[in-house]
Amino acid sequence: MTLKQQKKARKESWTLDNVREGLDRFYKEHNRYPTAHEFDNFIYLPSSRTIQRKFGGLVQLREELNLKGPKDFTKGDYSSQRAYMINKRAHETEKEVYEYLVNRFGVQFVHREFFFLDDKRTRTDFFIYYNDSAFSIDVFYPKDRPNLIGCLNNKLRKYSDETMMQYPVFFLQMNIDIDQRILDDIVKNKKNMLQKNQYLVTFKTLKRFCEDKEPLSLKK
Repeated sequence: MTLKQQKKARKESWTLDNVREGLDRFYKEHNRYPTAHEFDNFIYLPSSRTIQRKFGGLVQLREELNLKGPKDFTKGDYSSQRAYMINKRAHETEKEVYEYLVNRFGVQFVHREFFFLDDKRTRTDFFIYYNDSAFSIDVFYPKDRPNLIGCLNNKLRKYSDETMMQYPVFFLQMNIDIDQRILDDIVKNKKNMLQKNQYLVTFKTLKRFCEDKEPLSLKK
């Protein structure tokens, strides 16, 4: 049996039967059925947009094919568990970064949840003072390259205020499967360019930057 592939299929040629075949293939590889984002990135399935147009959306498709597991990934236990895992990972990654920064620059000079203004919006995850100046860090954990690009675009909109651009800003992605070469390629090919003093980095790259900066010391 030859499975239909996204690039070879015409927009109107997907049927329930060949979608089911693609879903069976995904299930064999991952032991679960795909989310909307995974539909778009799995070659043997149509895009989520095609699913919406031809079958009324992913929820309706899952119900019609009577797939195992949740029919709507945005509700119920699956959504709650996913939110819990995301929050847990965010806490762990920020804790890892904070401990490194404190060890390098001293607890007095590492500020968490730093607000540039009193509007409760213009804030950064970390603001660090060192001997010559200061810099800020915004930490995130993208699951893959498309997710990273989406997160970065949101952060660029957030950091468009001049108040937040007085010092260098490091957008620190913590997924170890995405290395600095990938980040540099993303930055190089972005239509919306990073501004001066904005950097997209891995933790390893950030550490090299920090190691080159002299910490402040408290005067006795």
